[in-house]
Amino acid sequence: MTIDELAGEKIGMCVSGGLDSRTIARKLTDTGIKVVCFSADLAQPDETDIRNVARKMAPCGVHTTIIDLKKEMAEACFEVLKAQAMYDGGYWNSTGIARAVTVRGLLPAMRKQGCTVLAHGATGRGNDQVRFERYTNALAPDMRVYAPWRDPVMLKEFPGRKQMAAYLKRMKIQAFAGGRKKYSTDANLAGLSHEAEDLESLSTPCTIVEPTMGVWPQSAPNRPEKFRVRFEQARAVTVNGRRLKPLEAMRLANKIGGKHGIGMKHALENRIIGTKSRGVYEAPGMELLGQCLAFVYQAVLDRRAAQLFRELSVLVAGQIYDGRYYEPAARAALAAIDTLAAHATGNVEVTLYKGNIHFSSLTDCPGSLYNPDDSSMEESKGLNPVSSQGYLEVQSVEARSMARAGQISAG
Repeated sequence: MTIDELAGEKIGMCVSGGLDSRTIARKLTDTGIKVVCFSADLAQPDETDIRNVARKMAPCGVHTTIIDLKKEMAEACFEVLKAQAMYDGGYWNSTGIARAVTVRGLLPAMRKQGCTVLAHGATGRGNDQVRFERYTNALAPDMRVYAPWRDPVMLKEFPGRKQMAAYLKRMKIQAFAGGRKKYSTDANLAGLSHEAEDLESLSTPCTIVEPTMGVWPQSAPNRPEKFRVRFEQARAVTVNGRRLKPLEAMRLANKIGGKHGIGMKHALENRIIGTKSRGVYEAPGMELLGQCLAFVYQAVLDRRAAQLFRELSVLVAGQIYDGRYYEPAARAALAAIDTLAAHATGNVEVTLYKGNIHFSSLTDCPGSLYNPDDSSMEESKGLNPVSSQGYLEVQSVEARSMARAGQISAG
């Protein structure tokens, strides 16, 4: 879809208040196209006041509606935690899940204002273009999508940031382009993703990133700190003895985890469109709560359940990354995870120290399958060691048969 095809349409534009958003909004408005803007409040840690987005967009001649999706974002974080859904490099896919929440949350507001086209400023080389469009296609199949940075007309006029800044200056709009940035950042309650610019070079260390939600481990306090959380069916219900709702729990976990350098990850990931992308990620709360929950899962899942869980977790992570979170495969996998998580209840205590999460204790976990007597190296009332003799004799039949048949080579 090109800018020439937008005549007569009313555009609902997803904006962040950045250079791209202002350039697109002003250009469309100058062309005579009706544009209304929308932004999601996802508890972005890099925004002191989400209303600043509307203030930045106002000089472009557009009105911006801020939709409060903080609670929805917190619930999405809890779903991701329950599924342990991490992507390439073991990082929590904060941007991927945020797009699912954003599009689902903004579409009703766009419809209410009569919008017929959703516009987004995602690059034509990245993942977000796929996510924005797939979620729009799936949740509002009658709504069209406009991607300015795949429009040859827009790309010709605005091949880079310099051209965008110059355009806004001619329109007497402060561009805030500044000097050359070291990297770009996308933020929400789940975490921050940093990529592009200097980070595109693999000779650039990941530590050029200045953490927003905390510190690098080497800058964390020299004294360890205890952290306690209670899970009920894989949902964190109390943190350090306080009963909290998901949004409050995430904010507190982010604060404590960030302080100790928890959740700083580097990944050279496989993008949806087939290329590789380098990213540096912050997700202190997700990493802290996620690792604590993993300790509970270790106790309550038997070997086959644990294997199934891992497979479902990978599937859900891929669905989130690919913009397919609301589709049947993801829904079915999440429903299965609910079954496996039914017994994931318990109190976890860990010690935090310079980016590390050390297990301290797991208590009040009625679903635990762990029995110290069964695995003890000392004399106990648990499993009788002699009982293993018959098991190993049965196992030996198969092993010897394969050896006699020449299926196993001693060399």
